[in-house]
Amino acid sequence: MMAGPSSVSSPDTVGGSDVSVWLSRLPAQPDLAAMGRCLDAAERTRLQGLAPVRQQEFALSRWLIRQALARASGLEPDLCAPVPGRPVRSARPEGWSLSLSHSHGVAACAISAGTAVGVDLEPLVRRSAWQQVVRRWFTPAEQAWLLADGQHLDFLRVWTLKEAWLKATGRGIAGHLQTLEVGAGGQLHGDDRRYPWRGGTGTVADMMLAVVYSDERQSRGAPAVHWLTAPTRATTGPAPEPPPEPAAMAWWTHTHIDTEAHHDRP
Repeated sequence: MMAGPSSVSSPDTVGGSDVSVWLSRLPAQPDLAAMGRCLDAAERTRLQGLAPVRQQEFALSRWLIRQALARASGLEPDLCAPVPGRPVRSARPEGWSLSLSHSHGVAACAISAGTAVGVDLEPLVRRSAWQQVVRRWFTPAEQAWLLADGQHLDFLRVWTLKEAWLKATGRGIAGHLQTLEVGAGGQLHGDDRRYPWRGGTGTVADMMLAVVYSDERQSRGAPAVHWLTAPTRATTGPAPEPPPEPAAMAWWTHTHIDTEAHHDRP
């Protein structure tokens, strides 16, 4: 059975988008057995070798992948699966690009009919010595605006976009954080010219969410963002209060990524 969306948001679906993002928050009493029923043998073996907290995160993310594929394809979740190993594409049904992120009990799965997609998720409350990261790893232009006027939320906007870009382009952080440059007004410049690209970031509930994807069909609409309620174990006593309705996605930027004006960084 499919779990019903508890909230759906899309700022502009005119023209359509082949990309959607699915979110789910780990409940206080997660039903690990229910989430794990759809796992294949290799996934079950991996699940058993994880610490309890990581088991919950892993089961939630794999459950979420199948729920997202089910909604995109019309198949039942039990008939959907990612490719073995790192889940960057669908195995059943074929033809979908996937990306996962999870942080502080929330999982995100981006799904795209295009060639590539990347998603990143960070909690708004996270505090870090972000100025040091900016000085060491960001481009001179990003350093100029972030260190002069930027706030912690501005750093998270830039960081999540960079993470999503690297996932979409198939690269690691080391040596590649400057391959996407983010302007103070949300302008995006990247170095990968294989496809037309779009990217966006914004806040949803208590998280910063970014998604980057190849945009072969030149869609105009921003990705729809959906929340799903994960399975919860039955408990004795009074029924728990239902979770509050998640907030809608508030985009800071969603735009074409300019790959012509980008200058390669050392």
